[in-house]
Amino acid sequence: MLNQIRPAFWIAQREVRDQLRDWRIIFPVLGLTVFFPFLMNFTAQQILNFVKQYEAAIIGERLVPFLLMIVGFFPISVSMVIALESFVGEKERMSIEPLLNTPLKDWQLYLGKLVAATIPPLISSYLGMTTYIAGLALQRIVLPEPDLMALILVLTTVQAVVMVAGAVVVSSQATSVRAANLLASFIIIPMALLIQAESIIMFWGDYRILWMIVVGLLALTVLFMRVGLAHFQREELLGREIDVLNFKWVARVFWSSFSGDAHSLKAWYWVAVPRAVRALGKPMVVMTGLALVGIGLGYGLVAQYTQAGGLPDQFRVLQNPHAQVEGLLREWPLFSGGPVLDIWWRNIRALLIGMALGGISMGILGTLPLFATMTVLGGLANIMAQVGVPVWAYLTGFILPHGILEVPAAILASAAVLQAGAILATPTPGKTVGEVWITAIGEWTKIMIAVVIPLLLVAAGLEVWVTPRIAFLLFK
Repeated sequence: MLNQIRPAFWIAQREVRDQLRDWRIIFPVLGLTVFFPFLMNFTAQQILNFVKQYEAAIIGERLVPFLLMIVGFFPISVSMVIALESFVGEKERMSIEPLLNTPLKDWQLYLGKLVAATIPPLISSYLGMTTYIAGLALQRIVLPEPDLMALILVLTTVQAVVMVAGAVVVSSQATSVRAANLLASFIIIPMALLIQAESIIMFWGDYRILWMIVVGLLALTVLFMRVGLAHFQREELLGREIDVLNFKWVARVFWSSFSGDAHSLKAWYWVAVPRAVRALGKPMVVMTGLALVGIGLGYGLVAQYTQAGGLPDQFRVLQNPHAQVEGLLREWPLFSGGPVLDIWWRNIRALLIGMALGGISMGILGTLPLFATMTVLGGLANIMAQVGVPVWAYLTGFILPHGILEVPAAILASAAVLQAGAILATPTPGKTVGEVWITAIGEWTKIMIAVVIPLLLVAAGLEVWVTPRIAFLLFK
């Protein structure tokens, strides 16, 4: 195995040596890497002096590690241009043909390029973080705890690898450096949004969630690497000159996936749709398990946060839950019903957001809407249990009447998003990444229109007209 991997490291060594000899890469990266930490040191000192005047030292304590994370992220975003040019840049410079003519296997060539593109961003990130920490020490600013610094180091490393892995996939599929740089926005923007979310979590002080993000990013890295290896073919890299936006071809590929080769509506519903649902067997099992985990997590979190101080005062009015159910139904929007179409669109919108999130994360974040909903459901079950309503009564009266359709529909839609990510990471000879993605969108649209949307419409009607009446009868 080592003998097979060694050629990949030869490629990486060659690439890194060439990068270090190019002053147009080294000087900007080093200049920004060294200057930016000093700027953050100055910012940290000024903010700490300001918050001390108002006895808000906790803000300064949270700010220092946050700026460390930003210092680590900034050089990665700057150095990602190296990864974006790893394949398509050499193709434009006409220096890649000798490399592709070597007896190296496709995976060895791809792995070597990936390792070479990862090393400079990591070095620049570590250099910037070291400069920032040294500046803090010289200014006698209290450093973050060692475990928090280790977390930020791991998080920065994983984010660098994710961004580089995605950029190398873009470089191997793009036809020009200009196109690769434009497509890079689909990597940088989601990662910048993730940094903002991490900053909120860091100021909140619950670092367990950051470790969960690390695990998710590791999974995303593996998927990006699988996508790159699955769709990397040196013959296509040399043969592609320019990508032409052919709407007829896109429509034809989408319709072929959506229709499933059915020639009538009856055949589509009785043959193509059931076949598509059966293909989601394993993803549906995964999503069902994730939904159960979400319920358990929500139940446990509420138990943890109410163990010391008990429930908030607004829940203590439910001293007699059987007499207060009518008020509960009237006060809580979650159970108060509303126009059927409003509830229907709210559920569809959540699944559309899941599809959008899945599209930028290889299907991983597409599971988030269902997981978040199930977590809230589990938390409310614990709250109801603490005010005297049995869990079985809460589920039977408030969730089951419409949830018996709504939850399976959400599981099915989320499973289709998860399946799309898995298909992208599967080798498909003769198909480009774009063709595979269009096909996956066609399958997801078929599931949504044929099964999910009708189920959600019926579930919305049940939620408005049936669920409140069952709750009233159960708690009367």
